[in-house]
Amino acid sequence: MIDPPVPLVSVAEESPTGPAGPSRVPAPVGRFAVLATVFVCAACGLVYELELVALASYLTGDSVTQASVVLSVMVFAMGTGSLLAKRLRVRAALAFGVVEALLALVGGASAMALYACFAWYGDTRWVIVGFSLAIGVLIGAEVPLLMTLIQRVRRQDAGGAVADLFAADYVGALVGGLAFPFLLLPRFGQLLGALLTGAVNVVVGGALVLWVFRRDLSPRQRGTLIAANGLVLLLLASGAVLTEPFEGAARRAVYGPDVRVAVHTDVQEVVITGGAGAGSAGAPLALYLDGELRVSARDEFRYHEALVHPAMTGPHARVLVLGGGDGLALREVLRYPGVRTVAVVELDGEVVDLARTDPGLSRLNQRALQDPRVRVVRADAFGWLRERGRPGGPSPGGQPGGGYDVVLSDLPDPGLTASTKLYSQEFYGLVRRVMRPGARLAVHAGPLDGRPRAYWTVDATVRSVGLRTVPYGVVGRLARDPERPGGGERGSGPSGDWGFVLAARDRPELRLPAARPALRSLTPRALRAAHRQAERRHRPGAPTSTLTHPRYGTG
Repeated sequence: MIDPPVPLVSVAEESPTGPAGPSRVPAPVGRFAVLATVFVCAACGLVYELELVALASYLTGDSVTQASVVLSVMVFAMGTGSLLAKRLRVRAALAFGVVEALLALVGGASAMALYACFAWYGDTRWVIVGFSLAIGVLIGAEVPLLMTLIQRVRRQDAGGAVADLFAADYVGALVGGLAFPFLLLPRFGQLLGALLTGAVNVVVGGALVLWVFRRDLSPRQRGTLIAANGLVLLLLASGAVLTEPFEGAARRAVYGPDVRVAVHTDVQEVVITGGAGAGSAGAPLALYLDGELRVSARDEFRYHEALVHPAMTGPHARVLVLGGGDGLALREVLRYPGVRTVAVVELDGEVVDLARTDPGLSRLNQRALQDPRVRVVRADAFGWLRERGRPGGPSPGGQPGGGYDVVLSDLPDPGLTASTKLYSQEFYGLVRRVMRPGARLAVHAGPLDGRPRAYWTVDATVRSVGLRTVPYGVVGRLARDPERPGGGERGSGPSGDWGFVLAARDRPELRLPAARPALRSLTPRALRAAHRQAERRHRPGAPTSTLTHPRYGTG
């Protein structure tokens, strides 16, 4: 996005020493160089924007809010930068060189700086706003200066110059927008990708000024600009060399000293601490997804027993687990000898691979994913259910006469923007279509005490598709440990406050199966108390969440 052009002034007014002499670079070559620089600057600028949005969403978990804040602040700052650049047009070449060096340094280092603030200080909100302002001001200053420079190469009417700059800018933005998700992020990651973008930015900006407009600079200015660009490149290169040890130190600051698995999958960052092979003997296993604690070996059984066993009352030959790639809900399901087949639909296949192969995690799930009754489907749960609901599509479970006796929704917290469609009316409508007569659905609905509005919205949304519900919630031991890693408000793992909804076509009876395996925490008395406590917290009038009107906020 570029700003409206500033009024053009004469070449004589623009030159610091009077009228600029003819450039030694042929006009067509110089004009092409300016437009190519516009193209590259637009691509780099959009990468900086997307990198800020992506990292802010990762660190805070609310992609809609973070995208709105970053983009609105940046657009405001771009307008401010455009106004400030009016005073710099008299020395446009020098000013543009300085702006590009600053932009390359600030934009290239922004991801590393944000992650450092998150790792060592925890709060990144104002840092994100600060970088959005700084980068926006510098991006906004580019276009007025480039408009001035292109007129120095060859005078043309304002409309033609604006059209040329707009075309180069928008095409560059397209390339940058596509390069970020398909090249930079998967190939280099956020930190190294931002540093590489900054390096390209400073090289291209410096080359334009020092080659095409070198006669606009005094020897001292040329030397200073070369030294500044070299220093920026040196700093960015140092950051690139130190990226791996920096990430390791940041992970230790966030997760503690026992990090032994840290991988970036196509879906998320996965970190495992403690457990088998940990640096500190006896440290319990903990699984983090995108910085949030999802599994703690200390009390994960409380969560998974509460999710699974109330739904196993009645027929349970065919079970569907939506999410649950860690295999822990599956472990509880397979404790029932009457289970014949289980389908696990998990988006992140690498989590499933870790659950199979990691010594600590596979021991915790009792190697459930290796059971011959289990079939793992690596797919988005919404899309997978939709395919099975289409006329002529595969039957549920991929078998004639499919359908499930039990459906377990072990999915990320409904407060996370990326997962809101998995808590929508449309989603539960698809789930209902794969439920056999008399089937039960158990849903992890987020914290009952911590986020009651979201919890009761889940309950209302499940009821909106014709299912009747029974609410209940349990508390884990970690709830009273404010110093635990990942102890934020969000997250679907062992936050210590777990709310569930049991649903069926007829009102389900909340009880444990008579023929159940031995449980470590859940008893019939505790389950009845969990239901009574949930009913006392009931919030009538909760809205229904849909794809076009998601209702999961922060309350």
